[in-house]
Amino acid sequence: MTELIHREIPSLDKINRHAAILSRLLDDEKGELERAEQNKKKEEDLLNLYPKVDQAMESLSQKLLHQTVGKAERLMSEMAQEVLDQPIEVKARVSENRGAANVDFHVEKNGEVEDIIKGQGGSVANVLSVALRIYALEFQPDNEHLKFLVLDEQDCWLRPELVPRLLSVVQEAANDLGFQVLYISHHDSAMLERYVDKTYLLEPDTNGDAQVREIFFHPSEQDNTV
Repeated sequence: MTELIHREIPSLDKINRHAAILSRLLDDEKGELERAEQNKKKEEDLLNLYPKVDQAMESLSQKLLHQTVGKAERLMSEMAQEVLDQPIEVKARVSENRGAANVDFHVEKNGEVEDIIKGQGGSVANVLSVALRIYALEFQPDNEHLKFLVLDEQDCWLRPELVPRLLSVVQEAANDLGFQVLYISHHDSAMLERYVDKTYLLEPDTNGDAQVREIFFHPSEQDNTV
């Protein structure tokens, strides 16, 4: 004979309490799903925004690059014109190779392209290499680099009458930017004295060793040149 066990039927209040608990759990789960959907949408929006940000950064980088190159063009052109007294224009072509920017410079005179190395018998290269060094010094952090420029025979291809022009430009840049210069030259020291603070003469002795002799000393207020 099978015995039937009748379990106690829960009260209506207990059922309501359980239903309320389940309802809260469902609401919590629904809230979690909604937040997950919102986060997913934010991530998708960010991912969709990335190409635009990347494009904007690339555009800004190119703009800054061309501004920097343009400034270098103007500096070198002005310096070449000032020193050589020629209508020389420095032009730059920016390209990209393996993800890195390349800048190629050339010079034009009266619209004709000239060899930057052989132009004016090599004097163009003399002047532009000085201009690039000065330009580089302008951007060096003061707390990481001493502003000191060594120009070794940078006037070797210049006609003697053009040397003072180069020295004048270097002196002006040194005073404006606050850097010192060691200028080495085989030209007559008399033409240097107007633009320098000190002049030393190196000459061999009877044994062939170099002897250093101070032949001019006139310190300036800023003491930026040698």
